[in-house]
Amino acid sequence: MAPKAMHKPSAANTFDVIVVGGGGAGLSAAIEAAELGRSVLLVEKESQLGGSTAWSVGSISVTNSEHQRRAGIADTPEAHFEDLEALSGSYANRDNRVLRRVLVDNITQTFQWLQDRGLVFVGPMPEPPHRYPRMHNVLPNSRAFRDRLGSWARRVGVELRTDSLVTDILFEGAEVCGIEITPKVGATYQAHARGGVVLAGGDYSANPQLKRRYASEDAARLSPVNPAATGEGIVLGQRAGGDIVNGDVVRGPVIRFVPPPKSWTDSIPSHPSVTKLMRLVFERVPSKFVRPFMMKFLTTALGLSGELLRAGAILVNREGVRYCDELDDPNPRTAAQTDGLAWVVFDSRIGEAFQCWPNFVSTAPGVAYAYLSDYQRTRPDVFYQADSLATLAGKVGWAPGSLEETVSRFNESDSPHRLTQAPFYALGPVKAYVVFTDGGLNVNEHLEVLTADGAAIPKLYAAGSNGQGGVMLEGHGHHLGWAFVSGRLAGRHAAFNVASEPSEHA
Repeated sequence: MAPKAMHKPSAANTFDVIVVGGGGAGLSAAIEAAELGRSVLLVEKESQLGGSTAWSVGSISVTNSEHQRRAGIADTPEAHFEDLEALSGSYANRDNRVLRRVLVDNITQTFQWLQDRGLVFVGPMPEPPHRYPRMHNVLPNSRAFRDRLGSWARRVGVELRTDSLVTDILFEGAEVCGIEITPKVGATYQAHARGGVVLAGGDYSANPQLKRRYASEDAARLSPVNPAATGEGIVLGQRAGGDIVNGDVVRGPVIRFVPPPKSWTDSIPSHPSVTKLMRLVFERVPSKFVRPFMMKFLTTALGLSGELLRAGAILVNREGVRYCDELDDPNPRTAAQTDGLAWVVFDSRIGEAFQCWPNFVSTAPGVAYAYLSDYQRTRPDVFYQADSLATLAGKVGWAPGSLEETVSRFNESDSPHRLTQAPFYALGPVKAYVVFTDGGLNVNEHLEVLTADGAAIPKLYAAGSNGQGGVMLEGHGHHLGWAFVSGRLAGRHAAFNVASEPSEHA
């Protein structure tokens, strides 16, 4: 397809830098360019900012933070670089080590940049195989990124246009010069970018066609955590000549609890006056008092620990039937069930064991782990308990006799475990999700989008999942870290393309 040319730009739609996408990467790019004195337009297809960043757990892996220093931890980017190799496992040979270096060398300063703009974190928390605790968690939860960075973007003059889909990249000769925008209401129009366009539109975990094309048919059928992550930025970049890297790397299927319903905690503001008080409480009040309160924010759509299944819990579908060997990769089999839903069923022997370390139901960054009592207290929508299997089945909604027959068959199987001791429990529904896709446009260390032969496309940049460029981001907090680091760098380099020389900005 031939590149689309720019019409004569109007003054009202001419900017120094245009950013496509309003998640963590896009907001960081827009703020960075605006703070360098540039006029900036940010275009977001949804009615709210936040993207997948607002769906995340909210953790960032950081080295040499003030939190680490207060804890007496002497960490280095080099150690972080090496630990990312271990976290990548079998994908290590596919990692873009140049971009990994960009991440670890910039994350400390970017973390401080986030705090300087009103975000408050607790930590650091351990996460093996990291050699040091590096996991820092935002308060009160991940929507703080949307709220604080969105507010800061407005403060520094970024023009925000939501409910607007970017449908094309525009060229002047071989150089990117703008975008075509189709709002939900109104006619399609063009916007001109003097310094460049930054693609920051998120991954394609909610795009069946792209998952089918780059990964597999099975991946295409899986539900996404973020239904708005349809990968338009990646498609735009490809249409402009960019090349995708690691398109087949899909995080999923992964069994996670369904998202919780809205609660009173959603109305707690993310203003620093509130979150600083929360951090003070978290750091100074004994854990046994503060932990139940904090879990209301942090036990959200978390992943199910495999240890619960290894202890003898079984997976049961909507019909009350056990559908797989839980120790033989249950994720794809869960995805194949009715509506992709399942419940975890176990008895009091297992329930008592999963009330304390080392047996946890799921990880909960910020308080380390979530136990059965945490789910009973903070997720009553997924917690069921009864003195008999028949009563438990009635509470969940299974047909009479189905659960009793399922458990009877399990108890007669060759499994070393038996479910016999009341009370009985069910947790769920759980669902096998695609959490994210790791395919992104190939970029260099300046976040310029590259063609298949390695040439930079003038004035086209990509950040976050759009500009992942082959870097592997395993473990908690690296996707968010990359979003903020790459977003700032992309916004900065686009800003430097404008004729007047911007001042340096840390």
